[in-house]
Amino acid sequence: MRILAFGPNGSGKGTQGTIIKERYGLDHIESGEIFRHHIKAGTELGVKAKAYIDEGNLVPDDLTTPMIVDALKKSNDRGWILDGYPRSLPQARSLQQMIRELNMRVDYVFEIELDREEAKKRIMGRRICAIDSNHPNHVAFEAIHPAEKNGELVCRVCGGRLSMREDDQDEDAINQRHDIYYNEDDGTKGAMKLFDIDCDARYIRVDGSRGISDIAEEILSEIEEGEAIKLRKKFS
Repeated sequence: MRILAFGPNGSGKGTQGTIIKERYGLDHIESGEIFRHHIKAGTELGVKAKAYIDEGNLVPDDLTTPMIVDALKKSNDRGWILDGYPRSLPQARSLQQMIRELNMRVDYVFEIELDREEAKKRIMGRRICAIDSNHPNHVAFEAIHPAEKNGELVCRVCGGRLSMREDDQDEDAINQRHDIYYNEDDGTKGAMKLFDIDCDARYIRVDGSRGISDIAEEILSEIEEGEAIKLRKKFS
């Protein structure tokens, strides 16, 4: 199973990706996490990527695309959920070409729809776990509110140290990222249109203003229905 995940920063896309990953045993390929790994390790890619990320800009395709191609190849047998790529129409076209060259197909595309201002508020309240950045922690939501230990907030899942990404507290950087995402011409919204129109995948749209469990239930239900249809076609 191969899935593309779309949603603005702050929509809970990463949280849903983790739920789906655990349900189906997929690899969660998250471009931002891979970049953070390289930045922390001080690699040449990490140094170059950090300069763009700190300004709220997209990392250029000549840095991003080779990383994504390598991750997809490694996850081909297990299946994957791709999160954070493509973020532009040119990236979407490149991804379609890569998938064809690798003899892959996208089975599902899900989009979490969320108002831009609400997405900004959510970004500024999220906290990042030092042990696993996919552990959801957010100071504004009771369901995923961090735990407390010795008077400090810690990861609700593993007790790890929490931090705030600098760019999560920079409204100008957030606005720049959202300018890219909500651009319906050649931004992320434009990329989604390409996969909605020119793709055999089942396209799933969900309302991101609801709770985590409600969103997960709808996405998983759509996937289960899609899998059932494929089975019926296979044995008909």
